[in-house]
Amino acid sequence: MTEQKRRYFGTDGIRGRVGDGAITPDFVLKLGWAIGRVLAKERNSKVLIGKDTRISGYMFESALQAGLSAAGVDVYLMGPMPTPAVAYLTRTFHAQAGIVISASHNPYHDNGIKFFSDKGTKLPDAVELAIEAMLDQPIKTVDSAYLGKAHRIADAAGRYIEFCKSTISTGVDLSNLKIVVDCAHGATYHIAPNVFRELGAEVILMGAEPDGLNINQNCGSTEPRLLQASVLEHKADLGIALDGDGDRLIMVDHQGELVDGDDILFIIARGRQRAGLDRGHVVGTQMSNLGLQHALEKHDIILHRANVGDRYVMEKLQQVDGLIGGEASGHIICLDKTSTGDGIVAALQVLAEIQQTGSSLHELCSAIIKYPQRLINVRINKLVNLRDYPEIQTAVEAVENTLGQEGRVLLRASGTEPVIRVMVEGHDATRTNHLAKSLAEQIETILQR
Repeated sequence: MTEQKRRYFGTDGIRGRVGDGAITPDFVLKLGWAIGRVLAKERNSKVLIGKDTRISGYMFESALQAGLSAAGVDVYLMGPMPTPAVAYLTRTFHAQAGIVISASHNPYHDNGIKFFSDKGTKLPDAVELAIEAMLDQPIKTVDSAYLGKAHRIADAAGRYIEFCKSTISTGVDLSNLKIVVDCAHGATYHIAPNVFRELGAEVILMGAEPDGLNINQNCGSTEPRLLQASVLEHKADLGIALDGDGDRLIMVDHQGELVDGDDILFIIARGRQRAGLDRGHVVGTQMSNLGLQHALEKHDIILHRANVGDRYVMEKLQQVDGLIGGEASGHIICLDKTSTGDGIVAALQVLAEIQQTGSSLHELCSAIIKYPQRLINVRINKLVNLRDYPEIQTAVEAVENTLGQEGRVLLRASGTEPVIRVMVEGHDATRTNHLAKSLAEQIETILQR
């Protein structure tokens, strides 16, 4: 995105600490008006609004509703709903846009606004730019006869539950599985347990008592330690950890071992291949483990690497005509099932594989041999363009030559702080650590000259 686009919008909407910058009631009210003016230019236009469980969601929901109404747009409120549910319902309601009030996996004191187009996909850059331009204009309220009305979708949860269940074969029966489900005290607390229970699974529930302040607190996909312990304590077959808005998934096998997004991508891709639905292309990111790439290659599946961020994964999927993509952090996109990353839908694809193959989650992951990764942040005095330093490129090439086909190097200059991120991945952990440390020291010396 250009600097102009980054004035408010990041790679996933607008996000920050409540009360700071754009995350204030007055800004969000005007944002609602601007969205209405840009996305809903016809009369009888409608926009859906969902939110996660953090306490500030009530405040921002009201502000968005007021702004959209002032622009002449009808608002359909869903209350707490997962981000992918808003994307799905935006399509089925034929709305002009969907809005999610959420800061995803962040703590309760943050919040943000995410947007979906009428197709249930992230907004194009051009639309975000148009919204930012409209924010520079004074609010002009439509005539009272044309003000937007507010409605509540009472059956939103039930609609989405049925959709989730429809993403796997009707013959899939989970009655032989005991599952621990961690909802991160977030938007899936009243959705996920019902999905899995209605498919027959025995569900042990945790992280399903939101109070507005405990979202993502020591739970969910970013803090799965308690889930690991619970799986072992209850002798469960597996654990499922979602994040605060339900678009991330991390799993735990029966031995208490973590199953990350790379593992999940492999399982789903192999499942599609066994079903004859494989297109031979999977999209990961620059951070996807080399072990995933090699495991897929053994089955003639190509791993394409996008920049970090589900927005870029989606772009790459469209470029290569792929169906399955995601990140190690647990954003998993199944384009043959839905239009965006969805933690519950991704979990169901894995559970279907377990049921259909008769294998445990641990066994399904056994084909991936993860390579040790070492990430070092090199702090510098100013932002730099690495292409301006041929000595750094030479140092990187030397490490790459040492690793050969058994490793790789990734260098990224942070766009927000003076930090160079040095990641080295290799087959041997000791050598990987040594090479990463040596390369980081070389880069630091070069940049200090």
